[in-house]
Amino acid sequence: MKVIKKEDLENFVDELIANNEKEVVGVKSKDSKYVFDKLENAEELELDYDVTILPPKKYFMPQRETLVEYETREGIEMEAVNEVVPRIIIGIHPYDLEAIKQMDKVFADSPEDDNYLEKREKSVLIGVNMKQISEWSFAGSMGTATIEDGYDLMLTDLGDRYAVEIGTSKGRELLERESLEMRDAEPEEVEEVENIEENIQNGFEKELDFSPQNLPWLLAENYGDEDFWEENAEDCYSCGTCNIVCPTCYCFDVQDFSDISLEEGERMRQWDGCMLEAFAEVAGGENFREERAERYRHRYMRKGRYLYNRFGDIACVGCGRCSSQCVPDIADPTDIFNKLWSDKDE
Repeated sequence: MKVIKKEDLENFVDELIANNEKEVVGVKSKDSKYVFDKLENAEELELDYDVTILPPKKYFMPQRETLVEYETREGIEMEAVNEVVPRIIIGIHPYDLEAIKQMDKVFADSPEDDNYLEKREKSVLIGVNMKQISEWSFAGSMGTATIEDGYDLMLTDLGDRYAVEIGTSKGRELLERESLEMRDAEPEEVEEVENIEENIQNGFEKELDFSPQNLPWLLAENYGDEDFWEENAEDCYSCGTCNIVCPTCYCFDVQDFSDISLEEGERMRQWDGCMLEAFAEVAGGENFREERAERYRHRYMRKGRYLYNRFGDIACVGCGRCSSQCVPDIADPTDIFNKLWSDKDE
């Protein structure tokens, strides 16, 4: 663990921006909200935020991206496309780092997704331990309030300085390449970081009433409870916002767009979501989840059961974005999971 003065960290960020070798992205304020965006200078960087509108997954899996470009003038010519921008992303909270770890597993699974993996490989992740906790977050219950790996560097605010934990050789090389004044952490500073992380774990208003490891069987037991899912989905607008803001949702749709001449075009993918009415519609008009309650149930099953069965991860990291963005206020996982838990013995 190293220690850096805050003014030296600002100089470090400004140097990274000036070097122009990688795009430097960080958390910036946007009215009363926060977003990940390209930094013009270190003064724009906000490291004491609560939560961003969208997670940093948008840099590895863009909302819209071209996969293939093609021409038909002289036969059919196709060229794979992957627009990779090397990036340094600063200020990622632990729950989002955990989500990226899960996404890495998904896109490295066969068949590997080079569009995601190449962007991920060219990125440096600099995390930061939370100073503010979103009122909607329950990361403490999900074991994602702090994290031991998944970052290249991790910052912890110690007042007039930052503790910097080096997670990978990529992070170490970044520190060594820049003219950065830092020193080894003193034993009491290491202890201070441990105390801060312990306090973060205890700082959440929202929580599960049980261990998340119980979710797979709890959801399996209640899959057929149609009354429960219909009652809780009654006010759902099927807008898909909960899917869009989720850091572990990775579904996409692929479409071809041809030029008006029909001689060239591109194949694009864009984010899609299981809460949208047409998501499970196939050729011929058959819809395998036509009812709103079916889609609502599927979302929770995917988070707490399906991906656990496949990858061993509970695919909810407790960020609270879905809850905060849901207009009818029916997307809070703690409400649904705790209701299921309290009803299990009835």
